[in-house]
Amino acid sequence: MEKFSVTLPLTGEYLTTVRLTTGGLCALAGFDVDSTEDFKVCVTESLLILKRGGFLSATITFTIGETLACVAEGAEHEGAIEDSIENEISRALLLSLVGEEVEFCKNANGVVEKIAFEG
Repeated sequence: MEKFSVTLPLTGEYLTTVRLTTGGLCALAGFDVDSTEDFKVCVTESLLILKRGGFLSATITFTIGETLACVAEGAEHEGAIEDSIENEISRALLLSLVGEEVEFCKNANGVVEKIAFEG
């Protein structure tokens, strides 16, 4: 089992970089094209949930073994919290693409601070 972690600001430029990195890791894990796209969407939507929750950066840890697992954890909680329908859409996408295997962890204020799933 191997781990790969990266900490990044939650801005558009870095989200694109994460999508490219995720695609490479999916290739290492032997994913087909459709599964790779689904996993990339899940990673992106997880980061968007954290960003809308007021986090300025996040650490993403991928674990490559028999499956590919991802944990996205928010850091630097100083931004404004955006309570919007977009979070519900992101949650619905995650649940539809990875099913009940997705875990949303909230902090004491009820803000999602960590999202974990595997493909």
